[in-house]
Amino acid sequence: MITDFIKTPRAEASMTHRHLVPHSRLERKSLSALLAGWCMLAMALSSPASAEPSQSAEALEQVQAVEELEIVPAFVPNRTLSFKELGARYPLNLRGVDASNSLPFNIRSDEIVKGARVSLNYAYSPALLSDLSHINVLINDEVAATIPVPRDTAGVNLQRMVELPSHLITANNQLRLQLIGHYTLECEDPLHSSLWANISNHSTLDLAVDPLLLPNDLALLPVPFFDPRDERRLTLPFVFSGVADNQVLEGAGALASWFGALAGSRGASFPAAKDMAPASGNAIVLVNGAAQARHFYDVALTGPTLAVVANPQDPSGKLLLVMGRDGNELKQAALALAGGNQTFSGQAAVITQLAALKPRVPYDAPNWLRTDRPVSFGEITDEKKMNVTGYSPDLIRLNVRVPPDLFGWREDRVPIHLKYRYTPQPTSVNSSLLFSVDDLFVKSMPLFSLDNLYHGESVRAQVLPDESLPSETMIRVPLETLLSRAQLQFRYMYDYIKQGECRDIIIDNVRGYIDPESTIDLTAYPHYKAMPDLASFAESGWPFTRLADLSETAVVLDANASTPELTTYLDLMGMMGESTGYPALAVTITQPQQIDNVSDKDILVITGGTDQPLLKQWADTLTGNYTSQDGKRFGTSDLIYKTLNWQNPNPRYNEEAQRALLAYDSDGVNAIVAGFESPISTGRSVVLVASNKPEGLDSASAAIRAEPGFETGIAGSLSIIRDKRVDPLIADQTYYMGQLGFFKRIQWMLDPYLPHKPWVAILIGVLVLLLLVWLVAALIRRLLRGRRATRSDS
Repeated sequence: MITDFIKTPRAEASMTHRHLVPHSRLERKSLSALLAGWCMLAMALSSPASAEPSQSAEALEQVQAVEELEIVPAFVPNRTLSFKELGARYPLNLRGVDASNSLPFNIRSDEIVKGARVSLNYAYSPALLSDLSHINVLINDEVAATIPVPRDTAGVNLQRMVELPSHLITANNQLRLQLIGHYTLECEDPLHSSLWANISNHSTLDLAVDPLLLPNDLALLPVPFFDPRDERRLTLPFVFSGVADNQVLEGAGALASWFGALAGSRGASFPAAKDMAPASGNAIVLVNGAAQARHFYDVALTGPTLAVVANPQDPSGKLLLVMGRDGNELKQAALALAGGNQTFSGQAAVITQLAALKPRVPYDAPNWLRTDRPVSFGEITDEKKMNVTGYSPDLIRLNVRVPPDLFGWREDRVPIHLKYRYTPQPTSVNSSLLFSVDDLFVKSMPLFSLDNLYHGESVRAQVLPDESLPSETMIRVPLETLLSRAQLQFRYMYDYIKQGECRDIIIDNVRGYIDPESTIDLTAYPHYKAMPDLASFAESGWPFTRLADLSETAVVLDANASTPELTTYLDLMGMMGESTGYPALAVTITQPQQIDNVSDKDILVITGGTDQPLLKQWADTLTGNYTSQDGKRFGTSDLIYKTLNWQNPNPRYNEEAQRALLAYDSDGVNAIVAGFESPISTGRSVVLVASNKPEGLDSASAAIRAEPGFETGIAGSLSIIRDKRVDPLIADQTYYMGQLGFFKRIQWMLDPYLPHKPWVAILIGVLVLLLLVWLVAALIRRLLRGRRATRSDS
């Protein structure tokens, strides 16, 4: 019978193959026609002539069922990652007879893979010979599929879905796309321009995973609440059970900044909730009070306690309980977790002692480059990441963070003492090492061949036993290209020397290496910055992150802060932790009524309503407000007409002071981010994150953290956020932070006058000359008096 045929192993294998690599609609119709033919032949051979018509109809229904089964996907993915999210900043361009590119991806510790596939968007050269050329999809260097390259679909954008064998997927994986390309049956150039394939970085990796139950053990921390293997943005709910007083919020801020530091460039968000644990997944639960603890934990509290329990609403989720009999004990538990999580084990731990940590000093954040000595590249990244192979290898990237208040006006460029090695070629003319900062070209260094002279000596004589040639150079980088954050990029470009017809063979024997002893030196720059500067706040958490533990930062929240206000607070703490790489163990929480108690600190105000008393108290200082008598009131400057965001090394030229004032009434949602000098302490800073409605704070927080969807970031001294749009309104510089040396300060103070008023320079020169004459005359008179006194004594 036909049904017996369908159930044969060979047919099942065929069907399984069609699940793995879906075919076109025409191919599915061909399969249906083939099966229908088999049906009719089987019916004719196995049934008498008088067979009922219903038998034929039943057979056709079975064929239709097979066709429907064929188009059902093998699995339903519950996670999708684009190649861009996996690290492919640009499309994967495969060039040559054997070219490949790899993308790493990992599997969380609490998940197990049951299915995986890649959905490729690709195109390839019309010159490829379809009999000899193809594209391989490899997982951990094992071939998962081979994609043909027929000539009739060349040169157009194609889509293909390829299933990856789940048994090949481990905790840490490499997905590799390889082009095997040939354009002639005769002798060919292995790097001919016609040998190419392009894989879009919008292609995706689809995963179907099942939860894997982990034990309730503090030793696993930060897993599963943050898993280093997870490439996605961290979203970790914070649940407040009991009274969220100042101590509780300070502990929550320390934890959010710790998780933000762990998440790093992935980004993190911490949606806040009260009392109710999330319906699924993992969460941090801050429990204030023994009575509240009984809802989550069945052991009586005896002090600051940490525990991991299963989420009662989701068996595969975990709750990290941070508990105390009062707010002070809860804060101790939170600080112990953020500062010493590497030492815990067991399901629960009671903190019996927490000694005060050594205070931080300015600019000592672990993520920031030091300014008191040169910093080696080996301190910035792993040495293995500075070693590449091949004629056109991937970039060597070093991500650096620089204090945003370094003053580079009329200073020399930042010196980078670069030490590197490479494989010298027998002869070459174009090999070079290219250096860029954030894709901005800075310098090209030639890679000498063996027949060149290097420093007056033969290159051959300087080649090391490992056949590499050591070299070094000094690179000078403009300081403004490094401020806040930047990426140093090194690219080895080797000249391919043709040997002649039928002799061109690519031998993968070239290497490039950046020595970890290379250094970058920021010691020559003073700390001095024009303020306010919201761009530095968004990029680095400045000025609050000047001390990594935020010990000189006060956050102003209402006594009964709403969940949007709490979410914004936690998100901003996570952003600052990401900047410094250190938890905010010393942040201070206060209310508007106690603002005078934190006059010695920089202040961050978060409010999501119109009843914030500080908005009225500081109305004369604010250039943007929505509680004024005239309704919403905003100042504007020429900044709204600027189309370029380049910053001049002279901060005076970046000033865009207020030129107009607008006031109106509206029920629309407006969020503002404003920076200004503290009205209660000269030299201290205030950053206000506010909205006339609580829901506006979500947009403000997302804009500050530069989430996807925002084309521009906050800048200047006042920015307004409406949904996904950010408009900087004013860049008014009203005060300075830091100190300049004596002569540098004089030069800076006189700079506005010297270019336009030469008589000022002449006057200053005369005054300096008169001062020197007076000093010399005074010295001569003193010497003469001394001689007279000596003679009179004798």
